Amino acid sequence: MKYNLLLIVIFFAVTSSCEKADKGKVLYLGHSLPQSHPVHKGIVEFQKALELKSKGELRVKIFPDAQLGSEREVLELLQIGSVAATKVSAATLSNFVPEYHILGIPYLFRDKQHQFDVLEGQIGKSILEKGSKFWLRGLCYYDAGSRSFYTSKKAIRTPDDLKGLKIRVMNNQMAINMVNALGGSATPLSYSELYTAIQQGVVDGAENNPPSFVSSNHYEVSKYYTLDQHSSVPDVLLIGTKYWDKLSEKEKSWVQEAADESSQAQKIFWNESVEESMKIAKEAGVEVIIPEKSLFAEKSKTVVEKFVIEFPEMAPIVNQIKNL
Repeated sequence: MKYNLLLIVIFFAVTSSCEKADKGKVLYLGHSLPQSHPVHKGIVEFQKALELKSKGELRVKIFPDAQLGSEREVLELLQIGSVAATKVSAATLSNFVPEYHILGIPYLFRDKQHQFDVLEGQIGKSILEKGSKFWLRGLCYYDAGSRSFYTSKKAIRTPDDLKGLKIRVMNNQMAINMVNALGGSATPLSYSELYTAIQQGVVDGAENNPPSFVSSNHYEVSKYYTLDQHSSVPDVLLIGTKYWDKLSEKEKSWVQEAADESSQAQKIFWNESVEESMKIAKEAGVEVIIPEKSLFAEKSKTVVEKFVIEFPEMAPIVNQIKNL
């Protein structure tokens, strides 16, 4: 990747200087999602809104489908200033900014409205700003739904059904602790390798939201989908501070306003995608299980307790969210 990274840096150094001279400032935005994904559609709304607000002075060039590398690799490009913006999971950001761990706490949010009240209020905005010291400034959150378990050989109806099962998780400590607490065996694995891993029995299942479950074609090899909705980890639209700091105050306001508008539009895209994805999964023969979520919530309480012990400074924020 280091050689590829060097080529990308050289490419952007040359092309960006040309585009600035001819067409105003260009914001390069890379992410790993397909163009059919509702989060990509939200990013397109950001692109449209920014060009409209700035009357073409600021434009966005989007590179989807991991054209510029994985989430981690694009984050590195942001930090050195070769790419202006990206979209990543809050779980990935928690490796840089500990406060993002909070958003991955199982059953933290009572419902969708509670989640949006937190993310779009002072708590959420404060977390977005925390990444600036790592050159990663958050602009807004995108709805990434709720993550649930899907398996290939047996249905998950209660936490006891997870015993002995290898469940793929993101390389994120909160996700690892949660699956282990519920009785499964958490197995961090690259998302790109997951289809084959399930197909060959390397893992017994995974956990994700409906659009990702379907767009990845994992429903072809996982015929049980349990909507336990254990976590609601949002995506985050980020801008590198090396780019942000070069903008005027007016330009910064355009970028932030465009991001906020795209966040609201993306919620609609997300809901439409969830409905369509569930329809596709059911028509393909996937058994959808609606479990008693309180059983999973009760057994995952140890994850929160462990987190607060490890990060005592986070306890006031967790309490604020629960009391909101």
